Amino acid sequence: MSEEILANVTPTETRVAVVENVMLQEVYIERSASKGIVGNIYKGKVVRVLPGMQAAFVEIGLERTSFIHVSDIAVLDQNGVEKRSSEEPDIRTMVREGQSLIVQVVKDPIGTKGARLTTHLSVPSRYLVYMPHHQHIGISQRLEDEEERNRLRDLVEKCIAAEQMENPGGFIVRTAAEGAGEDELLADIKYFKRLWAALERKMKERQAPAIIYEDLPLYMRTMRDLVKPEIEKIRIDSNESFQNMRQFAEDYIPELKNRIEYYPGERPIFDLYSVEDEIQKALGRKVALKSGGYLIIDQTEAMTTIDVNTGGFVGHRNLEETIFKTNLEAATSLARQLRVRNLGGIIIVDFIDMKDAEHRRQVHRTLEKAMENDHAKNIITGVSELGLVEMTRKRTRESLEHVMCEDCPVCDARGSVKTAETICYEVFREILREARAYENDKLLVLASQSVVDRLLDEESASVADLEEFIGKSIQFQVETVYNQEQFDVILL
Repeated sequence: MSEEILANVTPTETRVAVVENVMLQEVYIERSASKGIVGNIYKGKVVRVLPGMQAAFVEIGLERTSFIHVSDIAVLDQNGVEKRSSEEPDIRTMVREGQSLIVQVVKDPIGTKGARLTTHLSVPSRYLVYMPHHQHIGISQRLEDEEERNRLRDLVEKCIAAEQMENPGGFIVRTAAEGAGEDELLADIKYFKRLWAALERKMKERQAPAIIYEDLPLYMRTMRDLVKPEIEKIRIDSNESFQNMRQFAEDYIPELKNRIEYYPGERPIFDLYSVEDEIQKALGRKVALKSGGYLIIDQTEAMTTIDVNTGGFVGHRNLEETIFKTNLEAATSLARQLRVRNLGGIIIVDFIDMKDAEHRRQVHRTLEKAMENDHAKNIITGVSELGLVEMTRKRTRESLEHVMCEDCPVCDARGSVKTAETICYEVFREILREARAYENDKLLVLASQSVVDRLLDEESASVADLEEFIGKSIQFQVETVYNQEQFDVILL
């Protein structure tokens, strides 16, 4: 299995793609005008407390106020360590309006919702995640070897002791730390020690709302968060960013330095790997399967639905076998689509009905296996009584569609427009209203080309009857700037 990371960097936009066997698996987009803020730490100001929701709104300097729930507010003891409690306290005992609060963004603003915040702070590095208000050492669940887990825990404890940190905080050992030595972990802990001292100074000096800590740019986070042993190359098309990546690798991840390549070619790097085409396909509803079947993906505010169809696939044996093969292919394909489109929240998959229980189990297992490589946490339930598979996928940033698209101004995000015939009858009703309300001899209808064409052709008899009924002449004029649903009736 060949995996590569491609980075396309321009002054206004950075795009990173994860490609596996020349097939796009994930894409990340960061624009200077709408940069993601997950992981950023702010000194915020509480502007409203909502006891009924056990939550508060916090001003951190964004367009919309951000939201924090009482469960995301840490209670600290006299040593600055989080106290755990099974009971949920009253939000009014935790924060008050006008209070300054150090918060971290856990979810970007999505749609009309503000950012989601927490006071359970954490800062990541290559091998570790630092939690200043904790005391324990955790190990990534993806590190399954018990011997390796114990080795890493012992190493971290040894490094903490070597640094003689008074309040060392807690650490989570990341998956990337597998096989790492004492020097690498010690370098990360020294980095955290310097970083947290600098952040504490900013927390004291700055007035709310203010940013305290900002995460690395996207192309640098790629090396920290996405690079695994399977990644063969990291190719980037900006020489300046390439030099920055090499320096970062030399300082923190020396084993990656030789895998980073500068791409100077004239042909855009995303075109070279057909990533651009895949992104365009990922913005459509329909996803074709190699067998001839297809998926229909509909993203709504509440959930995402995926419908599986056999399409032109007729199979070679019988209907049940055809359905089974289509569903197997769909399970693998939809797992990739969720990653490429970055779809999150509740996801409902409507596989084609299967009578054989073993077929249902195999499709379910195939879906689970296909989702194993997903960076986002996901939970998949069994097949429901209605034949649906329900799943959730953690959403921390906006989907590809929300990043690249906006609501259609013609249909107002309905996904369809009224037919020319429907608009013609709306025009007739408006003419009747105008004719009864005003004394005049003529009416002028301004409408789109398709509506005027229908009024003068298929509906010409209806127009003649209407003129006779109201006793006034009706004229029509095409307005090229009007969409199909727009029209005006003017008195002459």
